[in-house]
Amino acid sequence: MTKKKKMKVLIIYSIIFYALWAVMELIFKNAIDNALKNEVITEFLKEVVIKNLLWTIPAIALIKYFKDDVYIPLKEMFSTKVNVLKYLPIFIIFTIFLLCNSFVLNGKITISESIGIDDIIIFISVGLTEEIVFRGLLLNVTFREDKKWQAVLINSLMFLAIHFPIWIHNGIFITAFTGFSFVPIIILSIIFSWSFIKSRNILVPIALHTYWDLLLTMIS
Repeated sequence: MTKKKKMKVLIIYSIIFYALWAVMELIFKNAIDNALKNEVITEFLKEVVIKNLLWTIPAIALIKYFKDDVYIPLKEMFSTKVNVLKYLPIFIIFTIFLLCNSFVLNGKITISESIGIDDIIIFISVGLTEEIVFRGLLLNVTFREDKKWQAVLINSLMFLAIHFPIWIHNGIFITAFTGFSFVPIIILSIIFSWSFIKSRNILVPIALHTYWDLLLTMIS
């Protein structure tokens, strides 16, 4: 596939993807919440069913489409053996950082006791969908050894941008920048990208992403 054709496909995909997700975040999520009063069902529908339909399925289809022009083939990214101990320090750093952050902000560390199976399912879905799109597809298709940091940084900015609709919806778009709360998202994206490239296995960033989200919710 020529570079021009590949970029054209990626641009078209990105425009449709970001537009659909913006509409979902700004309009349809409220409609779903109003139509279904059961919080577990609504969250499962939004974060598992709809998100996989809009994120995972199209992304995997495109990874297959770009099969001869990706850094890590689809089959390999799910089957490459990984030395788990190599990535254990990242899990430990995540834990220490969030514990310390909670203590600094609140003067104590509080562990939420309200995390249920439904929450874990949602966290896994979020980690899966977001990593399949941003690392498995977008980074995988654009990554080159001679321009590795360029690809990683652009990927981080794209990952940051997908949070804009929810920030706008929650009225925190400006404060996310003035309060520098956008910085951790960029740093996390770089970590997830690095772990994917080094491990050649998408399950590593999925696990890291899921662990971060779960721990962030548990530690208040």
